[in-house]
Amino acid sequence: MDARLLAMHQVMLGDRVRIDAYDRALARAVRPGDVVVDVGAGTLVLSVLALKHGAGHVYAVEADPRMAALAERIAADNDFGDRVTVVQGDARVVRLPRKADVVVAELMGNLGPEEEMVELVAAVARRNLAPGGRVVPRRLTTHLTAIEFDGEGWGVWRDDHLGYRLDAVRAGAPPGPQLHFFQRAPRLLSAHVPVVDAAVGTTRGGRPTRAAPLPIDRSGELHAVMGHFTAELADGVALSNFPSYPGCNWAVWTWPVRHTPVRPGDDVVAELLPPPRSAAVRDVLGWRLDCAISRRRSA
Repeated sequence: MDARLLAMHQVMLGDRVRIDAYDRALARAVRPGDVVVDVGAGTLVLSVLALKHGAGHVYAVEADPRMAALAERIAADNDFGDRVTVVQGDARVVRLPRKADVVVAELMGNLGPEEEMVELVAAVARRNLAPGGRVVPRRLTTHLTAIEFDGEGWGVWRDDHLGYRLDAVRAGAPPGPQLHFFQRAPRLLSAHVPVVDAAVGTTRGGRPTRAAPLPIDRSGELHAVMGHFTAELADGVALSNFPSYPGCNWAVWTWPVRHTPVRPGDDVVAELLPPPRSAAVRDVLGWRLDCAISRRRSA
């Protein structure tokens, strides 16, 4: 087994906020005797939660043959064999022997859409979800926000951080996205603006479609545009990677920009761009941002 793959699952299993949110959502979605499909089942944590809340049978769909084999062993070790069927294969083409009452997935990337959860769950639901079935999560939204770092990340290059000018570093740093775990809350210079807002399970579209203005609502120094997701799991249950929380396994995607003073009346016009090749869409560091500042205040 690949040690890096296991380390990734170790971090996810240590994210108690993530697991608790799905626990609460599945308590609302699963009814006694339900058939549940767990898409991207991994180490079966969502399958086990579904059983906990009364599922009669879970189909655990896993594309990676190594993880599928490991899931089979986990099911056997825990005597789930008669209630959990591991299905190794591409979820987009899987046809199950029974219609499901619930489809559950945790395939949110750092930005939200790059793991293609919206498209995958739509394909599974189209082939396998019974009329009136439920989907968890039911909505995935990606937001962009103009931010000023507080003495970390791209903010360490500000001139007043160490008392001398660091323009040369900012000018020489190659443009590109970064993944950041916030240790200090950034100053939000704009509201969170949704650029992807997709109903999971009922639509195939989970990609940004146009440039969005981020109206600046407080004065500051623009350091980056931040991208994060919010997943609506059930009524009153949501999961987001911003604000960061202890143990969060998702970093926040940031696009650094040349430090620029901004104030109310400015817009940061930003367009989030997936990689040009569809095969690379899951590489979050391949996503790009086109952005510019529009000064719309009058003289």
